[in-house]
Amino acid sequence: MDGIRSTLIMHNVVIIGSGCAGNTAAIYAARANLKPLVVIGHEAGGQLSITSLVENFPGFPEGVDGPELVENMKKQAIHFGAEYIHGSVGEADLSQRPFRLKVRGEWIEARTVIIASGASARWLGIPGEEKFIAKGYSSCATCDGFFFRNKKIMVVGGGDSAMEEANFLTRFGESVTLVHRREEFRASKIMIDRARANPKIEMILNSAVESITGNEQGDVVGVVLNNFVTGEKLAVSVDGLFVAIGHIPNTKPFVGQIDTDTEGYIVGKGGARTNIAGVFHAGDVEDRVYRQAITASGAGCKAAIEVERFLEAEGH
Repeated sequence: MDGIRSTLIMHNVVIIGSGCAGNTAAIYAARANLKPLVVIGHEAGGQLSITSLVENFPGFPEGVDGPELVENMKKQAIHFGAEYIHGSVGEADLSQRPFRLKVRGEWIEARTVIIASGASARWLGIPGEEKFIAKGYSSCATCDGFFFRNKKIMVVGGGDSAMEEANFLTRFGESVTLVHRREEFRASKIMIDRARANPKIEMILNSAVESITGNEQGDVVGVVLNNFVTGEKLAVSVDGLFVAIGHIPNTKPFVGQIDTDTEGYIVGKGGARTNIAGVFHAGDVEDRVYRQAITASGAGCKAAIEVERFLEAEGH
């Protein structure tokens, strides 16, 4: 048995998502003998499933393969009694308890729920970009900047996160080119001024990445930019391409029930709680700042402990 179930019944806790937050929550909940059910989600393993090497997760001095890390977390959770099912939550009824979640056309009942479904990076949406992810194409400067020491780096975006990532990446890169599709940035003035004052940062405005060029090994070696004003196509040599155009929190089934902000991120109520008693959050569905594997795992730990205390108070 690999921990995958097909029979759906009422559970003490259903954990939605199988990234670092969901898997850590599953480990803690399983060790508390809550027999958690984990809904794997549309992106099994979360953001780490597309990360080739993780060098900043404690305990791995040589780094660890991203998919291997989350798979080992899953195995650890299963070892303690967690169960996993394939599929995503299509609908949710959180209006009363037990809560109801629809997965693959069937309803699951749960006394408590941990929403750990993560946030998906916004990519450029250009043909063929998928093959370059983790091959020099990334949405996380903190995760992957180290791999581009003394390399040519490009950042795409016009908000505060793009400015922050561009500045951060100058610690590693030989140069950083910031590309924005408009004349004006959305970022705050202080962030724009900071980026413009950095001698390593060059800015290209009114332009967008039209295509990515790779070598025989499939690694990024350049891009073609389209200038919207002149119509000119410009080939630029780059070793790393970072996208900083935002994330999409995977909270669609819960909007209108769980309190969220204008972008869909869960608004926490302290600890790991939401506005609905018995429903908790963990990881990038609420965290728009750090987005790290270790912070997601910490959030999963907190959510599971809060679930355990919540159920214990009810006599379960």
